Amino acid sequence: MNAQPMGFYAPAQIVRDARDHGVEVRPVCINASRWDCTMEPTEREDHFAVRLGLRMVRGLANADAAAIIAARADQAFVSVDDLWRRAGVPSASLVQIAEADALQPSLKLARREALWAIKGLRDEPLPLFAAASAREAQTVPELHEPMVALRPMTAGGEVVEDYGHVGLTLRAHPVTFLRADLSARRIVTCAEAMQARDGRWLQTAGLVLVRQKPGTAKGVMFITLEDETGIANLVVWAKMCDKYRRVVLSASMVAVRGRIQREGEVVHLVTHHLADLSRELASVGEREAAFLLPHGRGDEVHHGGPGLDPRERQFKGPPPHDVYVPDSRVGSIRVKARDFR
Repeated sequence: MNAQPMGFYAPAQIVRDARDHGVEVRPVCINASRWDCTMEPTEREDHFAVRLGLRMVRGLANADAAAIIAARADQAFVSVDDLWRRAGVPSASLVQIAEADALQPSLKLARREALWAIKGLRDEPLPLFAAASAREAQTVPELHEPMVALRPMTAGGEVVEDYGHVGLTLRAHPVTFLRADLSARRIVTCAEAMQARDGRWLQTAGLVLVRQKPGTAKGVMFITLEDETGIANLVVWAKMCDKYRRVVLSASMVAVRGRIQREGEVVHLVTHHLADLSRELASVGEREAAFLLPHGRGDEVHHGGPGLDPRERQFKGPPPHDVYVPDSRVGSIRVKARDFR
């Protein structure tokens, strides 16, 4: 598996599906990962685990990854200083690796600890210490810094960093941290929505993974949402696309109210109302656990029923199809959505 999307599917979706089917997926590791994702043996002879490759680290150059892999061929890295000296890659590349949490599996350094250790490094070691390391046949550190107790990141913050630097997470799904708030608003999970009976009206919410608008669909858009339980497939008629154009085109996470439509094994939620939950999603990085948030611009979903928010009825500006407001809020989780219009 590589970091490029396969068909309609991004790596995050492939990894999610593999884990749902019992496949063990292991994180990027400075001592175990190669450039591509690889298979590793497990305790069961007939089962293998998937190890994410260094190519998943956003911004890491192939040449630097190759230097790291070659340097550890005879002996695994035992510290950040050891990695820096033997691999000979720029400290900026080590920062990218640390931000991807690739030092945690084997060196047991959390993101902040790893970044702190890298801050004192330069692109090249001092000649005196380089000579001492060569003479001793082991890494001779240039300085011994006292241990510093850094404040650990929140669980939500770790998830945000995973998405930002790897493009996926093996930790809790971002929507997990919002579930209590969503449940209080009677918003069901994607799995519950897709299992509901034909014709039922309900509300669900999730990250926007795919936007697809086939040329033969006469303006109909198909959207795939994902939460911690699975995916939900939306049908958004052309009239609804115009009405909620800003949400459809720019929201990272949406809440949707609609009616379930079943045709054999195919299940869709026909959209009648959409609300942007990007602001709630942006709060995930501050969360240690799920808790309730006050309702913001998406509170029309909380009260139920399709239709415009009363504040939007008073809007005197240009019609919805002429409005495009990009989501520029700082801290939003960037979940790459495929757009096949």
